[in-house]
Amino acid sequence: MKSDPATSAAPLRALAGALRSSDPVRAAPAPSAAALLLEEAADLLVVHLDFGAALRTCERAWQGLAEEPAGASLEVKCSLCIVGIQALAEMDRWQEVLSWVLQYYQAPEKLPPKVLELCKMQEPGAVVDGVRAWLQDPDNQGLPEYRSLAELHLQRVLLPLGLLSEAEELVLGSAAFSEKHRLDALQAISAARQQQTRGHSGSEETRALNQEDSSSHKFLSLLTLLRQLWDSAVSHFFSLPLSKSLLAALLLCLLVLRFDPGE
Repeated sequence: MKSDPATSAAPLRALAGALRSSDPVRAAPAPSAAALLLEEAADLLVVHLDFGAALRTCERAWQGLAEEPAGASLEVKCSLCIVGIQALAEMDRWQEVLSWVLQYYQAPEKLPPKVLELCKMQEPGAVVDGVRAWLQDPDNQGLPEYRSLAELHLQRVLLPLGLLSEAEELVLGSAAFSEKHRLDALQAISAARQQQTRGHSGSEETRALNQEDSSSHKFLSLLTLLRQLWDSAVSHFFSLPLSKSLLAALLLCLLVLRFDPGE
């Protein structure tokens, strides 16, 4: 599933629009250097449409955040990721999103829910391991966003990839699903499994037909060879002396029996 950058970037523009320099940035009372760079990156992204410069500015801001105490400016960190993801999307570099974000959060289970949701716009196979780690982390399972991200993972990743056993395990093992949502999810999994079974049966039938066609072709080739041998033998049969003719007939019978496809 390849995301169309023009379509997939639309929700990100709305998120980045809130970060323009004309709007206040929710940070500490005295804006840090990272917060100021965040404003600059948002202007470069939304106003000047300089996506490469916006990405580089986000990276400069992250270097400044590394010098701040752990846990400081969590919202600034999340906003920098949003602007950076938007910049990569505008440059059609979706395949780099998850690796770029993990430079700063180190482990996928530490990603903020908003950032993880944007990362899921990549190819399903590119995020399956990271999202699985995030969903299995106990610290994330109590978050209010957990159920919506679990459902998104189910619909956009597990079902398209045919990971139906893992999908069932997620739905049945998570307390975040209500009874109704769990029933709906199980019905979707059941429908996907039936479709997968039909597709597998169709593949088996196609393979059997191909094998049958191959066997028929070989049989016809054998008949053609026997016909040629017969014609050749008959053309020389009467030109031989009687004793040789009997021997030739015997050899011909043995040859036909040797190549008899019914054996």
